[in-house]
Amino acid sequence: MKTTNQLQTLDRGIQALAIIAQQAGGITIADLAARLEIHRAIVYRIVSTLEAHALISRSPEGQIYLGGGLLVLASRFEPQLRSVARPLLQALAGETRATAYVSLAQGEECVVIMVAEPEEGLLRVGYRVGSRHPLTLGAAGIAILASRPERPGDPEAVRQARRDGYSLTRGQLQRGAVGVASAIHAPDRPRTGFEACIGVVAMDDLNTEVAIAAVMSAAGRLAALTQP
Repeated sequence: MKTTNQLQTLDRGIQALAIIAQQAGGITIADLAARLEIHRAIVYRIVSTLEAHALISRSPEGQIYLGGGLLVLASRFEPQLRSVARPLLQALAGETRATAYVSLAQGEECVVIMVAEPEEGLLRVGYRVGSRHPLTLGAAGIAILASRPERPGDPEAVRQARRDGYSLTRGQLQRGAVGVASAIHAPDRPRTGFEACIGVVAMDDLNTEVAIAAVMSAAGRLAALTQP
């Protein structure tokens, strides 16, 4: 019975983090209790535990937000992501005959942290580790923005990518380049502040139908392997 209770508490704590992550303006104890459908007293204990580990924080007005402890966990997640992603990335490059990559959000920019080149193909896009571009441009940036909660004023490209589960762009970062990307995130799991996507980029001859299916499959597998 004790083990069952502990697992139930853990499950509620994870659910609480997922709910809090979706509230840009924070959430109150009362609203969190209503969303979890449990008594406020239980929510107070969950919140106190999460706060003790810096996974959430509370404003003077009582609003609950994600805490800085999640950023610490996120920073430790990157090496794990690299290790798990390498074979998937190489397989993605081979399947699509395009340059495959993993990118992260850093501030208002999208930064490439891993690249895999296909063994076949003559024309390749110059996508290199460390390359940066605004989140608002390119398939990678748009895919990351689409993984965030909906906001008023989201560009149509972001709204479309949110509906589709992937972003498809043409010629935004390099003339003639076609990019496909999908966020590495399981929608039913809490966000940690670590935002990433996987994608491919090639010239006009990219088979987008194959690329979309392959990228979304790779994103799903990475999410399953790396998300809590």
